[in-house]
Formats: sequence, C-alpha cells, structure tokens
Amino acid sequence: MSRLPEPADETTSKKMRAVRQSGTSPEIAARRALESLGVEFEVNVEGKPGRPDIWITPDEVPVFVHGCFWHRHEGCKKATMPKKNREFWAAKFQRNLERDGRKMLELKNLGYSPVVIWQCETENESSLEALLMEKIGNVESRASAPR
Repeated sequence: MSRLPEPADETTSKKMRAVRQSGTSPEIAARRALESLGVEFEVNVEGKPGRPDIWITPDEVPVFVHGCFWHRHEGCKKATMPKKNREFWAAKFQRNLERDGRKMLELKNLGYSPVVIWQCETENESSLEALLMEKIGNVESRASAPR
C-alpha cells in the first residue's frame, strides 16, 4: 500500500486527531431517539463486524451513525471538499468509503441488515425517530418492557 500524502500542516493534523470516533453528538442523538422508542441496544460492541456504533439487541440490527463529511454523504452540504491538500483528502475519503463498503458487505454476508443514519438526519429529534422507525421496522415488536 502506498504512503498517503501528509496533512497540509500541523494545525490540520491536530484538528484531525481531535475528531471523536465514538460518542459523537449524532450518535448520542440516535441513542436518545432509540431510547425514547423503547428499543434495546448496545454501543460499540466489540467482536461485531465493523464495530457498529449501535447494535439493536433483540433483532441484532447493526446501526452506523456516519458523519456526512467523513463518510461523504452524497448531495449533503456537509460533505464539502477541503481546498488545501486535495490529494490527501481525496485519498482519505476514498479509503473511508472503501472501508464502509467492506463493513456493509461483511455484515450482509453474515445475514445482518445494516442501517446507516447520517449526521444531518440526527438534527431534528422527531424526524430522527420517524426515520429510525422506518429503517429498523416495527419498533413496537422490538421494544423492551416499559421503563
């Protein structure tokens, strides 16, 4: 594998290192929405293919909460291309997309139906709940006992 170009400068490099990989605001919004729907889940479960952000436990549904910028949400205004060091960013984004594709394929090959929630879809709580119900199916059948 060829070495990728370096980030344009130390400031960019520091910013990249500071980006959270789990427990992000969009992930927390998705967890809250699932909780309000009464859906049982675990987070960042070790040993599951691709280490999904959320694992809906009753039916074993992997859920990924993707940042629009990092995972290139097509058509989203958050999926911008930085102006500096475009070669670096293009390679970085390509690797992210390839990894995402491998994770999804591995999960599908094991019989799972992975769900992707985009960062921009987590901004409105009621819309997010409706989207989750649509994507994971009838949550009443998955809901835990009343809390």
